[in-house]
Amino acid sequence: MGLNDTPSGERVHIGFFGKRNVGKSSLVNAVTGQELAVVSSVKGTTTDPVKKAMELLPVGPVMIIDTPGFDDEGGLGEKRVEKTKQILNRTDIAVLVVDAIEGMKDCDRELITLFKNRELPYIIVHNKADLLEEIPEETENTIYVSAEKKTGIFALKEKLAHLGDGQKTEKRLVADLVRSMDVLILVIPIDSAAPKGRLILPQQQVIRDALEAGAPAICVKETELTETLHCLKEPPAMVITDSQVFARVAKEVPEEIPLTSFSILMARYKGFLEQAIEGVAAVSRLKDGDRVLIAEGCTHHRQCDDIGTVKIPRWLRQCTGKQLEICTCSGLEFPEDLSPYALVIHCGGCMLNEKEIRFRMKSARVQGVPITNYGIAIAFMTGILKRSIGIFPQLVEKLEKGEKEE
Repeated sequence: MGLNDTPSGERVHIGFFGKRNVGKSSLVNAVTGQELAVVSSVKGTTTDPVKKAMELLPVGPVMIIDTPGFDDEGGLGEKRVEKTKQILNRTDIAVLVVDAIEGMKDCDRELITLFKNRELPYIIVHNKADLLEEIPEETENTIYVSAEKKTGIFALKEKLAHLGDGQKTEKRLVADLVRSMDVLILVIPIDSAAPKGRLILPQQQVIRDALEAGAPAICVKETELTETLHCLKEPPAMVITDSQVFARVAKEVPEEIPLTSFSILMARYKGFLEQAIEGVAAVSRLKDGDRVLIAEGCTHHRQCDDIGTVKIPRWLRQCTGKQLEICTCSGLEFPEDLSPYALVIHCGGCMLNEKEIRFRMKSARVQGVPITNYGIAIAFMTGILKRSIGIFPQLVEKLEKGEKEE
């Protein structure tokens, strides 16, 4: 995978924030070296977040986000400000752009408070510094630049690179669970819900990670699994399946062969797995009339047998025997108030960065709402949860302890 092919969820998200007409868009263009954002002297030219995936040396693959002015006014302006706050939830590094002549305003201080509440690393960039008679002394997280004159831009990129290094952690999907030449079987359904001509992102990423570990990965449809197992001289080191066919695959794969799902591996990768296991117990406590929120991190065309809107609701009702109210959200629409819901079931989050996933987890935890993910929920409802997390003994132990307490 080349740098330009890096998925959105794996990029460092850099958001540019500030009041209207301080030169955010001009600064974004200067930093990226592209006419990414429309520039105008008219206040409020940027009406919606503008995103661009690119390579920003020396940071590497990033997602640059230009946001509307945080001091926008009126009913529509308030909605734009809310959009800006949503962007904060997925931002890894915040750039607060301040007019060097006007200095800090109340809305700038409000943004800094929001950064700190989210434990978000940030830089305060005083733009239009070419209009100052004397440049004040800079600090570790402040810098004076001129987007128009292109001065201070290189130094700003160096500061961004320094903060970007702090966001990088070495994580693996499956490579740390296998050895070189361990054979893996990946079960990938090809049905009406599968994207034409391609594999979904978690499947691609697991294949790539296995290749990097030197572990051969055999990809099969669920209809070919049994025959493939019989063809192998030795049992595979692990079978990884799409959650939608968990029940069928569990019946066909012998108990002694480790079995898990792409969704479970992705949950661990995103730091979501332990909380997802804790949250899934709420399925057993659902009552008639309870609301369940099914959340997806991306937006896509719904198929006739869509997993989020059709399959999981059907399995929930079959498993619980209750009359449940199913609500859905996608993309950035994750609600701030989760109190109406008895349970949140989230997708694997492959299109969301870790910052966004952790924000959603924290929101659920603070509000006392159980949250789990697709793979864990499906494994629980099909009675194979303990087996599907068997490759993580410490989590099995925690699950068993929780079951005794129940």
